[in-house]
Amino acid sequence: MDSKPESSHANPVARKSILLAACGMIGTAALLFLGTGLHPLWWLTWLAPLPVLLVSPRSVRGRAFWMAALAWFLGGLNMWPYLLTTLAVPVPLALFLSALPSCLFGFSVLLFRRSILRGDLWKAAFSFPAFWVVFEYLISATSPNGTFPNLGYTQMNFLPVLQVASLVGIWGITFCLFLLPATLAAVFNQPGVMSQKRRLAAAAGAFLALVVGYGSWRVMFTPAPGHSVKVGLMATGTITAFPRDDAAALELLRDYSNKAESLAAQGAGVIVLPEKIALISDQGTGQADALFSAASARMRASIVVGLDRGTRIRRFNEARLYSPEGTLAAVYGKHHMIPGFEDVDMPGTTIAVLDRPSGVWGIQICKDMDFPGLSRQYGAQGVGLLLVPAWDFTLDGWLHGRMAVMRGVESGFTIARAAKQGLLTISDDRGRIVAEQDAATVPFASLAAMAPVHHDDTLYARWGDWFAWLNAAGFVALLLGRRRRGAA
Repeated sequence: MDSKPESSHANPVARKSILLAACGMIGTAALLFLGTGLHPLWWLTWLAPLPVLLVSPRSVRGRAFWMAALAWFLGGLNMWPYLLTTLAVPVPLALFLSALPSCLFGFSVLLFRRSILRGDLWKAAFSFPAFWVVFEYLISATSPNGTFPNLGYTQMNFLPVLQVASLVGIWGITFCLFLLPATLAAVFNQPGVMSQKRRLAAAAGAFLALVVGYGSWRVMFTPAPGHSVKVGLMATGTITAFPRDDAAALELLRDYSNKAESLAAQGAGVIVLPEKIALISDQGTGQADALFSAASARMRASIVVGLDRGTRIRRFNEARLYSPEGTLAAVYGKHHMIPGFEDVDMPGTTIAVLDRPSGVWGIQICKDMDFPGLSRQYGAQGVGLLLVPAWDFTLDGWLHGRMAVMRGVESGFTIARAAKQGLLTISDDRGRIVAEQDAATVPFASLAAMAPVHHDDTLYARWGDWFAWLNAAGFVALLLGRRRRGAA
């Protein structure tokens, strides 16, 4: 039950409670600040909620809420320079984007606190991660930014836990991240009932051990790919020009074509250039098609080129693949646009899948990789290599590139991604980085490496977001379930 309001600031108990709340808030805020963001320290994320969860039962309801909400808000300030400068998000919108998850985090801590005070340790430990999984899933289903803010991306350097995404999607990673601190806080908070504590600790420990054990096994025993292909990636970094007339566009495209010769000379069978190299008219696109059709035939390599085709007020963000036979073999239109930056671009509605001698290839563009559902369509088609032209914003090069890597783990394919002002990355279906090159700090960056063309038929690609729905059902069941007999 809740404590009575503390009427006097001179009360030693009240001062102790306030001090504990301040320490909990500072601890969680610091762990979130370092454990999330554009370059997270993944191991800190596992502990981030723990300080406020430990303190919440010792605080009155209102203080517990504001302690948790303020901790999340302060921890999220690590993204403000990126939001306000790089993405030019207005301050009121940035405040809303920070305040909404902060308040919901405060609410989730209140749910945990209530269960602890009632002696429902199991409900406290499992409702906390279930609530956050449901929240992140709803955000991904309704936001134009998809899964961008998902906590699961903080674990991209922790390969064993990453593998659970092949079964349940990114939602399983978030569940694990919140289950550990909730279990620890439940076990250390509640006096007495040692048998319940032991059972809870054993169950949560066994679950997390299974997750890490399965992930370690999956990483160590990766099937040898039946085929591989040498992939060449190229993008600009310090050259930020985006030509908007055909003459300048074709000049830059010829520059890319000439520099791609070096990748072909290294044996690249497919060369991926970045997204939106230039805005070009329909007439200019015909000239670009002729340029790269001839280049692909001459180099005996497939070439993927990212173009913005159309006019200044209505255009199509496309990835165009030219085959070694000198033909335009596929055109893919980007499905998901960046709000404010690509409002004039018309969204695509189809996917692009090609049967090649090395296996099945697919094409996506940049922000499309923030949405697991689209990648699952490629998984269902048995794609073994996904080619991704992209354009990042320098600061987010690592994070946004790793978000694409996650899609390969979930749906079972290799990804070759060429990001202007970002990274050139080849990753396999386990999330391992096969080869990588920073493209943000040089005029032209290039990379050539062997890429496995391998498809893994994952449970997540077949069943989709079943685990998120299971969390929703479980959370409702826990919320409506009867209290422990004898609870206050």
